[in-house]
Amino acid sequence: MPAVPRVVLVSGGGGSGRTTVAAATARLAAESGQRTLLLAADDPHRTLDRLLDAGLGPRPTQLRPGLFAARLDPQTAFRDAAGRLLTRAKTLFDLLGVEPLDRDEISALPGAVHLALLDALRTHGTDPDWDAVVVDAPPVPDLVAALALPEQLDGYLARLLPEQRQAARALRPVLAAFAGVPMPADWLFEARAWAAAELDGIRAVTDAPGTTVRLVADAAAGPQAAAALRTARAGLALHGRRVESLIVNRLLPDGADPFLASLHQAQQRQLAALRLEWDVPVTELPHLGREPRGLEDPALPTGSGALRPAQLPGSTPVADWPVEDLLDTPEGVLVWRIPLPGADRGDLDLVRRGDELALGVGPYRRTVPLPSALRRCTVSGAALREGVLAVRFTPDPQLWPR
Repeated sequence: MPAVPRVVLVSGGGGSGRTTVAAATARLAAESGQRTLLLAADDPHRTLDRLLDAGLGPRPTQLRPGLFAARLDPQTAFRDAAGRLLTRAKTLFDLLGVEPLDRDEISALPGAVHLALLDALRTHGTDPDWDAVVVDAPPVPDLVAALALPEQLDGYLARLLPEQRQAARALRPVLAAFAGVPMPADWLFEARAWAAAELDGIRAVTDAPGTTVRLVADAAAGPQAAAALRTARAGLALHGRRVESLIVNRLLPDGADPFLASLHQAQQRQLAALRLEWDVPVTELPHLGREPRGLEDPALPTGSGALRPAQLPGSTPVADWPVEDLLDTPEGVLVWRIPLPGADRGDLDLVRRGDELALGVGPYRRTVPLPSALRRCTVSGAALREGVLAVRFTPDPQLWPR
């Protein structure tokens, strides 16, 4: 089995300096002997082009030995994806007597950047030519929305064509002839299988142990940014994404000037609080004083070793959501423990819908299927302690086996 690259998604708030951190991370990875691709995934103003002093396109361009860079082309990626979908839907168009759109008639819709990012991750994240893929990713809300798409789309497909109807495909002639049960045509089953394979290919990269998120925070943004960072971490955890490290950027030096000294002290207090709160490596980067220009610019934060390749993830497993069996205790419940580091009790939302649990943390939402044992229970309570949401389930006597 060929080796697949490690994928590092560098994200954070807008203007946090994540593009500079992504470039520095990629350069250090290449210097350590890893064949590295730096991918600009959210850069409409071509900030990375100016930083690298290079014109990037969808094809990887070599910047120095072992280091290549490319940028997403959402328009082309959307047209390619739409073309594949329209080809699969040709039978439906023929039945309806509709002429399908020509490729040149297709324009990218809102959300095309998310699709382009997922398509690029599937393409480059399985390419054995790379040892590491460093992504200058969009801000956390957009990154979470993109990473959540495969699961959401798979859920929609499961509702449109559930497993029991797929299993009954072999009995379609019998059911249609004797039971009068309408069954989808073969082309619909084939389209469903193709879509499932496409989504599986994306999840093979996004859910891989070597795919992690590196967050960048602007030290000058103050306490509100720290609160937003906690919510972002909880949103990533809600979708099973662990934060590999936290980079606190643009720390001011101490000095004789009273104003700068006051800002320095405030930033140091904030940094100390983050180190106590976060259970991942917290790295500090100084304020550069200017935007770097080119990979050889000494302002690029690589010389200090703060972003050394040793911090690149080797294997970071997706967080588990274990079910604790307390049925034989006086409590007599099952407890589903969901890690949500950074979550605030006031931002939590929890609703059971049949065999699913709809969870919300601030602006982030996810609907997950209940483990089989919990489907025969009722929700009897929930509590958030030390970054773990414990949802209590009491067996339903009418459904629980005696």
